[in-house]
Amino acid sequence: MMLTPKPTSKFIYFTIFLLISLTFMINSTASEDSDDIEDLIALDEEQDEQSSPKPSSEAEVLSKAQRIVLELNNDNTQKAIDGNEYVFVLGYAPWDVRSAELMPRFAEAASSLNELKSPVLMGKIDAERHPKVASNLGIKGFPTLLLFVNGTSQPYTGGFSSEEIVIWVSKKTGTPIIRINSVDEANDFLKKHSMFAVGLFDKFEGPDYGEFVKAATADNEIQFVETCTSQIANILFQDVKSISPFLGIVKSEPERYTSYEDAFEKDKILQFLNDNKFPLVTFLTEVNSVKVYASDKLQVYVFAEADEFQKLLEPFQKAARKFKSKIMFVFVDIKDDNLAKPFLTLFGLEDSEDTLVTAFDYKTGAKYLLESDPTPKNIEEFGSGLLKGILPPFYKSQAIPDNKGADILTVVGNTFDDLVLSSSKNILLEVHTPWCLNCETTRKQVEKLAKHFKGLENLVFAKIDASVNEHPKLEVDDYPTLLFYPVSNKSNPIKLPTKSSSKDLAILINKYLKEPVHDAQHDTKDEL
Repeated sequence: MMLTPKPTSKFIYFTIFLLISLTFMINSTASEDSDDIEDLIALDEEQDEQSSPKPSSEAEVLSKAQRIVLELNNDNTQKAIDGNEYVFVLGYAPWDVRSAELMPRFAEAASSLNELKSPVLMGKIDAERHPKVASNLGIKGFPTLLLFVNGTSQPYTGGFSSEEIVIWVSKKTGTPIIRINSVDEANDFLKKHSMFAVGLFDKFEGPDYGEFVKAATADNEIQFVETCTSQIANILFQDVKSISPFLGIVKSEPERYTSYEDAFEKDKILQFLNDNKFPLVTFLTEVNSVKVYASDKLQVYVFAEADEFQKLLEPFQKAARKFKSKIMFVFVDIKDDNLAKPFLTLFGLEDSEDTLVTAFDYKTGAKYLLESDPTPKNIEEFGSGLLKGILPPFYKSQAIPDNKGADILTVVGNTFDDLVLSSSKNILLEVHTPWCLNCETTRKQVEKLAKHFKGLENLVFAKIDASVNEHPKLEVDDYPTLLFYPVSNKSNPIKLPTKSSSKDLAILINKYLKEPVHDAQHDTKDEL
């Protein structure tokens, strides 16, 4: 996993960071080559106990977790990688806000893995302080998480909570399933896990169990747990069928228990988990955002203030049950600029404070907007139309401007058909954006050309800001772009070179107007 701060993020950057001590714990499976590091840890911890005041209970827990993480540097990094079968590394920068958010979760995960007697060594490295070592490890952005298995790295692909880190690391280091053997173990497990898949088997063998193990190993997000006792299974999953094998998923939300009803095949089990791992309505956060974006489902988003959304939660949950496994329903706090604004900008609605319901099909890139009130009926019809593929796509547009007397018409999304495609005249369209470095130069050229050709009845100059206006037949990836729409074939515009001189552009325009250059109303050479 590698993240870098968004350029437009409004995060409040941390100025105080957690200081994680230069200590760690290596369990009994570590190589003898790391004995000197163990001595360093023991000495460091002894000094901490003698010199540090007793912290509060919460701080004490965090401090204990932090001491399990090894601070990597120029001297010990390669020795740690070479001397341990599994090493999980966090590459960070002290000034990076996402690094600061992840570090305490990483420490908590290290503590949990230590309790589980995991064979993995947890380490972190300040990539700004030790750039050469970080680069050799493959750290190119912040934060970066990498798992080294016998010296070979693989990127982290899990979630950002401490629980998700523990699950991913456990599965990658040989523990895809937790076996529960007693009622006490089951109750203790429930205290630590908010979501998991539970399997009940008479014996931990056979084809069905084999497929269960394959699915547990292939999945990187959900903790699998197994038992051979129906009494234990019923503690983990309410009203487990006594028939073995049984599989179900448990979540901490209204749709808490969901049973698996299909044949025990790895791919079918994984699909079942993928369809059911999210809540009926997911509350988007920085922690779960990557998992939400990575989902292959159709997605319906509601943007509202948190208090206002409580009124909509029940109808959204009802709709979510109806479209379960097909559509993901997501709530985004409209006041959270970091999460809401990027989505709303796609609709040109970034300044809106009203409740909005939108949808996305990430496979096609299409987006949709519910333009009626978000009543239960309208929400269900919106979801049904999305699923059937009959919703009209949404294209953002600025308000229709007054072009009276303008030498260059301003086109918006909602006037593109009338002013460009349906126009009885040839159109020269400048496509620009506010962030385009060369658009100002091209704008001046277009203004000069519009003045030069002024009075020519069959040619109209126009411009459109592609950052806030869209149309299905305007597909431009580079800015600025000059498009000439000949009156005889509006469906195939001609792309003009923006780096050409005004004179050369005038010659091309005359050519496409099918008029000899010197027959044009103005002489190109003299005026351009």
